[in-house]
Amino acid sequence: MKDFSLTIVTPDGLAFDGQAQELIVRTTTGDLGILAGHVNCVAPLGMGLATIVVDGQKRYGACIGGMVSVLNGQVKLVPTTFEWSEQIDTARAALSENRARTVLADKSASDTELRLAEARLKRALVRKSVAGYK
Repeated sequence: MKDFSLTIVTPDGLAFDGQAQELIVRTTTGDLGILAGHVNCVAPLGMGLATIVVDGQKRYGACIGGMVSVLNGQVKLVPTTFEWSEQIDTARAALSENRARTVLADKSASDTELRLAEARLKRALVRKSVAGYK
């Protein structure tokens, strides 16, 4: 497989800058696979597993929100949050999941509290799922 330039940058800083052979990310309309020579495009990111092939080896990350762009062979992944699978704190994700479920079970929770809890639950479940990939 041919290489392409991949940069992954979040509000917290640079997560990756180098050559890759493949990128698969979850967009808001489904999974998008990118190889060298991909047509120029921009897509909004959803929440899910990101698979990156570097030097023939797969790496996995939890990728949440943001956008991905391909411009003249250079790929930029700009998620709101990105964590490599081996760096995910599963205990913290479990606590976040439990807090979200508690709010969702609360009959007196406001619509705003429920929406925030639903988003927190989705993020926690994605993080826990991706942590299983090594």
